[in-house]
Amino acid sequence: MSDPADEGPSGPEPVTLGSLRLTDFRNYETLSLAVGSRLMAFVGPNGAGKTNLLEAVSLLTPGRGLRRAAYEELIRLGGGDRWAVAATLRSGARDVRLGTGWERPAPGSADQGRIVRIEGEPAPSAEALLEYLRILWITPAMDGLFTGPAGDRRRFLDRLVLSVDPDHGRRSREFERLLTSRNRLIEDAAAPSWLDAVEAELAARGVAIALARAETVALLSARIAGRAAESAFPAAGLSLQGEFEPLLEGRSAAQAELAYRQALRDGRGRDRAARRTLFGPHRTDLDVLFAEKGVAAALSSTGEQKALLIGLILAHAELVAATSGLVPVLLLDEIAAHLDENRRAALFERLHALGGQALMTGTDPLLFRDLPGTGAVYRVANGAVMRENGVDRAG
Repeated sequence: MSDPADEGPSGPEPVTLGSLRLTDFRNYETLSLAVGSRLMAFVGPNGAGKTNLLEAVSLLTPGRGLRRAAYEELIRLGGGDRWAVAATLRSGARDVRLGTGWERPAPGSADQGRIVRIEGEPAPSAEALLEYLRILWITPAMDGLFTGPAGDRRRFLDRLVLSVDPDHGRRSREFERLLTSRNRLIEDAAAPSWLDAVEAELAARGVAIALARAETVALLSARIAGRAAESAFPAAGLSLQGEFEPLLEGRSAAQAELAYRQALRDGRGRDRAARRTLFGPHRTDLDVLFAEKGVAAALSSTGEQKALLIGLILAHAELVAATSGLVPVLLLDEIAAHLDENRRAALFERLHALGGQALMTGTDPLLFRDLPGTGAVYRVANGAVMRENGVDRAG
């Protein structure tokens, strides 16, 4: 992972969705929509299905999407036993077909998880999508990110890392699996040799996760600092907090692994009593500061927290473009409602300058009247989507 100062003569590659097709997804029985514009605003009343469109796009990346919903919940009410999302991706001079979906398992059968296809062929895992597309999002549910539980911030942090380091998701899943195995072995009073073997693997994954997080935070902090003087959004100060982080200081990765293995070995009695592992990167927290005021983000006003989050995601989008060579697609749900006119204009200007694609939602089309020439506004109602000027009708 690196943040090159010189991104080459052509710079990062713009990536846009050219079309989107939904089948029995949420409130959409079928939808076929041309989405080639760079900046798109979907407007309509609450419950019309605006966020459902963004959620569908968010499933074209690893994970459970921006709502983290169970796959069964995504099937249209009154629909069949499956849902599907398909898109045509325009990346440079080439088009790529991506698709994902899920089918309800037959009684007595195991859930095989969601299906991912690239150019019509099954992909080995959802991580394969990251070769073609990076997606970032902001939702109203994230308004309480800085004041909520540490687990929410840790999940947010890991999504930031995944966007610049596609192996982070695999390492995280392996770490969770090994953590579950260690907890079970401790509870069963397994032989120390078995614990030694699991803890060796756990330490290797844990240190790799912690180092990837630290590097992402460092790169992102540098991006934010470089933008602080010119940005309309406040700069966020970022740091990782927890008992685990000091273990990395002044140590190589190999030394940190040995130190973590020793800490796990020494903590077996305590962890057996607690019935869980109490030390490791799974307990790290992301600390966010309103840098200009030197005040914790959690103590800032609601409006300041929203502006901090927007500035953070915009800086991260620039970092993703620089490190991956792919300008990410941004999904911004109800993004403009709580911004004043100046900050709305500044947001649209940054999105335009980023050069990628942004899908936004709102209830009032007037919030998007300052979209630049690359923008388009679509009306959403009753499972149909229509461009405001009467072009690009879909349903």
